[in-house]
Amino acid sequence: MIKLLGKRLEPETMPVLYDTPITEDSFLRDFEVRDGKWWVEDGWLIGENPNMSAAITLLKESFYGPVFLDFYAKVLPPSTHDINCMWSGSWDETHNRRGLAYVAGLGGFWDRKVGFEKSDAYKLVAATKLMDFEADHMYHMQCGSIGGHVFVLVDGVVALEIRDPEPIDQTKNGRVGFEAFSTRVAYRDLKILRADYTPAKETYEKEF
Repeated sequence: MIKLLGKRLEPETMPVLYDTPITEDSFLRDFEVRDGKWWVEDGWLIGENPNMSAAITLLKESFYGPVFLDFYAKVLPPSTHDINCMWSGSWDETHNRRGLAYVAGLGGFWDRKVGFEKSDAYKLVAATKLMDFEADHMYHMQCGSIGGHVFVLVDGVVALEIRDPEPIDQTKNGRVGFEAFSTRVAYRDLKILRADYTPAKETYEKEF
């Protein structure tokens, strides 16, 4: 069970929206590359981008509504930073770049922080360095949003949760993608779930 502010989440009971092993066939069928070099190797989806820019591969299918992303990822030597994903997103076809979207990152934000940002204005950003990051270590990432309640978990620990006062309309924005920002990074065991929850009243037990 995952305990958030006012919500309880149980991923094992959530409806599954996408759960397909990453193979060369499924990558060609389910993903589209927008920038950078992407390929599949031993069940890993690998992204490589030496430039100071966001090279993204998107799932072709859109996933609308509250979503919960669950995957494993690691940074590949000689790179030392940035595991990034996006959801509840849109794509600017004119400029071939991410539009409105929620974005979560680990080992990034120029200082190996875990954080969150809302593109494409980037006026809503949160990050912390309280969680250590090691390159070439495999991390279990779980992140998503329910309305404007955004959450990021790393190895089962809630690293961040934030409430967006101007939530993305999840009925209209459903692109999901993975990013290589000036790095070499690998992703595997991707699942996308419907982010169902149980409301939970927050209260303290009387202590004295």
